[in-house]
Amino acid sequence: MDYGICNLSIVPLREEPSDKAELVSQILFGEHFKVLEIRKKWSKIRLAFDSYEGWLDNKQFELIEKEMYDSLEKGPKILAGNLVDFISNQKNELMTVPIGANLPNFRNNKFSIANEQYSYDGEVLSSKQPKSNLIQTAFLFLNSPYLWGGKTPFGIDCSGFSQLVYKLNGYSLKRDASQQAKQGEVLSFIEESEPGDLAFFDNDEGAITHVGIIMKDNYIIHAHGKVRIDRLDHSGIYNVDSRRHTHKLRVIKKII
Repeated sequence: MDYGICNLSIVPLREEPSDKAELVSQILFGEHFKVLEIRKKWSKIRLAFDSYEGWLDNKQFELIEKEMYDSLEKGPKILAGNLVDFISNQKNELMTVPIGANLPNFRNNKFSIANEQYSYDGEVLSSKQPKSNLIQTAFLFLNSPYLWGGKTPFGIDCSGFSQLVYKLNGYSLKRDASQQAKQGEVLSFIEESEPGDLAFFDNDEGAITHVGIIMKDNYIIHAHGKVRIDRLDHSGIYNVDSRRHTHKLRVIKKII
C-alpha cells in the first residue's frame, strides 16, 4: 500500500484516469489518502477523511511514508479558517489555500508536508463547535457558484457544501448526498428539526440527489445554481425567485 498527500491548493478528483473524465470531487491542500493503484500518469486514491475514491494526476500529489500517514490520522486536525488565504514555503513562494485546507503538524504559524516547510498566518480551526455555529459557517458560502464535484467557495455542489460546513465545525460527513442520508437520526417532521439539521431530496426514481442545511423559521440554505436560501415545506424546497418547488423532500436527519 502506498500513501499520498495533496501539496497543491485545489486538485480535481476524476471518475476515470483522464483529464476529460467527470469531476467527482476535489482534494484540498494538505489532505492525505491511500494510493490504491498507480499507473503511468494517474493514481486511484481513497481519501482518509471520508473514504471517497477517484483518480488523481500523478503530478498533483506527493507520496509519503506510512509513518507520516499514521501520524496525520492520529494527530489534531488543523484547518485553514479564512475563505482564501496564502501560505509560503522556504523559498518565500506564495500559494493560495481555500477554507478547509489541512495544515499538517501546525505549530507557531509553521507546518510541514514531507520535507517542505510552510508558514501560515491566517485563522485556524481546530476544535468542535456548537451546533448553532453551523448556520453562521454556511452563510460564508452564500452566492458561491454551483460546481458538480466542487468543495470550495469558488465552486461547490450540494453535498460538498454540507460536508465542508460540518467539517469546519469539527464533524464528519460522507461526500455524496446519498451517503450522508444514511448518517444520523431520522426526524418525522420539519417542526422537530433544529438549525443545522439536514434535509434530503429525491428524484422521480426515488434516488436521493440533493441535500441542504435547515435554518430556523422553515428556511433552508443549499447549493442550487449557487449557494442560496429558499423556503422549506413538507413538499420540499420552494424557490423564492421562480416561485415553484424545485426539490421533493425525502427525509430529514439530525446528525449532531
